[in-house]
Amino acid sequence: MRILLIEDDPSLGSSLQSWLQMDGYAVDWLQRGDQAAAALATHDYQCVLLDRGLPGLDGDAVLTALRAAGALHPRLPVIVITARDTLADRIQGLDLGADDYLIKPFDLEELSARVRAALRRGTTQHSPELRHGAVVLDPAAKRVTLDGEPLPLTAREFTVLQALMRHPTHILSRAQLEEALYGWGEEVESNAIEVHIYNLRKKLGNRFIVTVRNQGYGLAPA
Repeated sequence: MRILLIEDDPSLGSSLQSWLQMDGYAVDWLQRGDQAAAALATHDYQCVLLDRGLPGLDGDAVLTALRAAGALHPRLPVIVITARDTLADRIQGLDLGADDYLIKPFDLEELSARVRAALRRGTTQHSPELRHGAVVLDPAAKRVTLDGEPLPLTAREFTVLQALMRHPTHILSRAQLEEALYGWGEEVESNAIEVHIYNLRKKLGNRFIVTVRNQGYGLAPA
């Protein structure tokens, strides 16, 4: 899953990006509000973490524009992260369209829990589970079962499988799978996709994922 983080504090932004990456998310980090529209138009995000006090365009304006373009970003959860802590501030942020409001400083474990909760709410409203044959993938719980039995996957194996299962009739290129795995600035390992596909085949069966020469990977017909 991919998260857009918009936070102008370099130290906090770096810490949040690293923490969420350890949780298995691809994280794109912006430090200006006026860069948000281009990022949202270019990438498919599952959650936005938004500071209110941003240069270029403040977080309130970013949130207002995002909700005004609701047809382009249906069900996209937005968690406001801010030092503005009065009751009036919280009410204003939620009324602008935030799904959650987290006051700085906050514990990173709490941030992770709130992201998971926001993702659960989003997936409950639309396709809570992905199914293909005997495999069921729950995006919010980050859980996969095979023939009803839990299947342990690494965070990045899960991300690759989710990308394939979200588009079960498509062939995804290596670049598209790397897009799902890595945020901006992350070093892309040269053979990472091949390694994850190999490991997934060991766990799901060799015929679950097919390779299409010079195109990429897809799911075999269920």
